[in-house]
Amino acid sequence: MRLLGVVGWKDSGKTTLIVRLIQHFVARGLRVASIKHAHHPLELDRPGKDSHKHAQAGAQEVILASAARWALFRELGGAPEPSLDDLVERLAPCDLVLVEGFKEHAHPKIEVHRAARSAPLIAPGDPDIFLVATDAPLAPLSVPVRPLDDIAGIASQASARLGL
Repeated sequence: MRLLGVVGWKDSGKTTLIVRLIQHFVARGLRVASIKHAHHPLELDRPGKDSHKHAQAGAQEVILASAARWALFRELGGAPEPSLDDLVERLAPCDLVLVEGFKEHAHPKIEVHRAARSAPLIAPGDPDIFLVATDAPLAPLSVPVRPLDDIAGIASQASARLGL
């Protein structure tokens, strides 16, 4: 499985870009998975629901299943947060894993940069960033720069980098 990361500061448009890239790659016939890192406590299961009651009672893992999808909830119980590699190992085989966050992990990444955020670029300090997608002109960089809405161009460069 090939990993493609999308990094950037909060509210820069990472999720929007990932969604558009997923659509692009799926339309090309690729099997795509995604992993998103959350910086806040994750609460997908809701208090009062049966599956939440199972976890509160002490179940280490709870699977919630329906005809449309299933989800596994694992209580960490003080164990360390899983690494990106740990999470990738749990995925079903696919062609491409799009990763939002996990800036510190070494894998090919695209940086999303918005002028309105006035945040510094990450690319100059991260050798894994091979492309910056932005909504504004930037000073020359050592990596290519593409307009944020040029999904075909961004996907083409990512495909070339990943050998897709």
